[in-house]
Amino acid sequence: QVHVVESGGGLVQPGGSLRLSCAASGTFVLINTMGWYRQRPGNQRELVAEVTSGSTTYAGSVKGRFTISRTGATPAVDLQMNQLTPEDTAVYYCKLNSRSSWREPLSDIWGQGTQVTVSS
Repeated sequence: QVHVVESGGGLVQPGGSLRLSCAASGTFVLINTMGWYRQRPGNQRELVAEVTSGSTTYAGSVKGRFTISRTGATPAVDLQMNQLTPEDTAVYYCKLNSRSSWREPLSDIWGQGTQVTVSS
């Protein structure tokens, strides 16, 4: 069974920084993508940043402020968030797209989410 766990959320003042971490455990034959999504109050879940073996993708609203990076030998990804604004307040979710065996299709595994609140 595959699990994804996030950490690092919290309360920060506008202009501040936070670093989110995500680690996956389980059995994988293929890691396709790992990424961060967020759900702001009253909004649908949206992509923040995603990394594959060859490229990264950022939402326009975070480009230049957030950096996603793969870390360590196990499937893990960090999100460094700088110059935070109240509009970044949301529950942030980590998503892993992977295959547990060659007989199974690619599937999305979501973490439980971590709250980020930007407020003075």
